[in-house]
Amino acid sequence: MNFASDNVHAAHPAVIEALVRANSGAAKSYGADHVTDQARAAIRELLEAPDAEVRFVATGTAANALVCAQLSPPYGRIYCHDDAHIQTSECGAPEFFSHGAKLVTLPGQGGKLTPDVLSRAIAEGAEEGLNGGMNAMVSITNATEWGTVYTPDQVAALAKVAHDAGLPLHMDGARFSNAAAHLGCSPADLTWRAGVDALCFGGTKNGAMGAEAVVFFDPDRAAGFDYRRKQAGHVFSKNRFLAAQMLALATDGLWRDLAGQANAKAALLGQAVQAGGGRLLQPVQSNGVFAAIPVEAHQRAQAAGAYYYPWPDPSVEGPDLISIRLVCAWDTPDDQIRAMSDILAG
Repeated sequence: MNFASDNVHAAHPAVIEALVRANSGAAKSYGADHVTDQARAAIRELLEAPDAEVRFVATGTAANALVCAQLSPPYGRIYCHDDAHIQTSECGAPEFFSHGAKLVTLPGQGGKLTPDVLSRAIAEGAEEGLNGGMNAMVSITNATEWGTVYTPDQVAALAKVAHDAGLPLHMDGARFSNAAAHLGCSPADLTWRAGVDALCFGGTKNGAMGAEAVVFFDPDRAAGFDYRRKQAGHVFSKNRFLAAQMLALATDGLWRDLAGQANAKAALLGQAVQAGGGRLLQPVQSNGVFAAIPVEAHQRAQAAGAYYYPWPDPSVEGPDLISIRLVCAWDTPDDQIRAMSDILAG
């Protein structure tokens, strides 16, 4: 029973089949091939953004770090949540690739920024002047590192604060598919219609072998990005193999179907947590369950071979509870969901 991450599970057969189809004959290199053209068109159609610039990289870290470097100068201030993925899990890559931009982290319940906190921080940053660096951009994670989801209205409220200050809004969407599947809304409503300027559309956590799409909704913001991507080692000579994965996910709504499957599995685990006397630390809105469970349930799970991460939360006190994170993928076996649910329910 492996609930460590959606990274640990398999690529979807349609993705593998797309890679096999792409692995035939010669094709132009460095993204000039027909598969890459098709994948870009499919992502634009999915997002209802015909003028967007779309590029592919192999990892979420590269996608986020390169967008931060594109939108922020080395002396820039990048506003994000305390628990934003670019803060907690990128090994300083945004700072490295931007050659020195500063992540300014802000508090917020459930991993989400709020307009009032963001507005106040941007105003304070502007007052710091030369010593504090220049306000450069805002970055949000959707779904968040706590599994919660920003609605289109919440994204729009943050975008207004950012844009009123002249700052672009970036969305780290490693689990964007899970957020959109939970909300049941159009991807366009959750991104550019709500004011998002750049999106990292994740594939790796949602059935790809290793591929992410970087999307600039305003083509002018992508000026020079290909050079930046090349310098970072993410212009693949056989780019068709990156693009083929995203093309498969974008075809016939596969991206949403897989995310919906993962979300549904997580919802079952969330119900089992509550049935067994545990409590949810955050509502289950995507494919992650953040919970405080009885130590006895944790011990039973460990004895049964369940693998997952502890997830410290200051609200969990005392020796009788332990806080954990359980993550489901599109193909987490149903029998493992049932077995873990039985353990959690006691």
